[in-house]
Amino acid sequence: MTHSPPSPVRPDMARLCLRAADGERVAGDGDRWLDRPAPEEEAVLDLAYGPVLDVGCGPGRHVMALAGRGVMALGIDITPSAVRLARRRGALVLERSVFEHVPGKGRWGSALLLDGNVGIGGDAGALLTRVASLLRPGGRVLAELDDPSAPRHQATVRLEHRGLPGPWFPWAWLSVDRLPEMAGPAGLAVGDVWSAGGRWFACLDRP
Repeated sequence: MTHSPPSPVRPDMARLCLRAADGERVAGDGDRWLDRPAPEEEAVLDLAYGPVLDVGCGPGRHVMALAGRGVMALGIDITPSAVRLARRRGALVLERSVFEHVPGKGRWGSALLLDGNVGIGGDAGALLTRVASLLRPGGRVLAELDDPSAPRHQATVRLEHRGLPGPWFPWAWLSVDRLPEMAGPAGLAVGDVWSAGGRWFACLDRP
């Protein structure tokens, strides 16, 4: 299958970051969220069943990559500037929290929690439970995790684009070794867990 890449990043889209309340930049290099998905991310998208819900989609690169494959995808994000960027690039995105009303509840084939978005809300267990409720039976969650040595901690963060801040929200880090204790109570079964490109990913299935 030929994958159609998202639109190239323009200079005015640069300087995107996730920043904690103490001023520290977190979640790595935010500017890569404006670029095409990396090869390891494309491999994750290969595992997605449509329709796909991208939780915390940011500027929408995964939504656009899936659309280029002919897979129906919707992104949701609470940061207005990220939503504007995504729409400007042609991505189908709603300005919405995953804990608010999400259309298609119980009918999504897959949900994406990439770029550390399993930490949205500051409680990975609560987020996985909520996302599982949005999936159809047999659906799956594709998540990016921290490595097994990552410390357990939380922070209050916001997404900034060109110095313009979005709303604050709680954020948590979930290491690979803690995934089973979070997934089970959420009604999800841990499938494959793998490392690629220096990053960790997991596939969680809703029985």
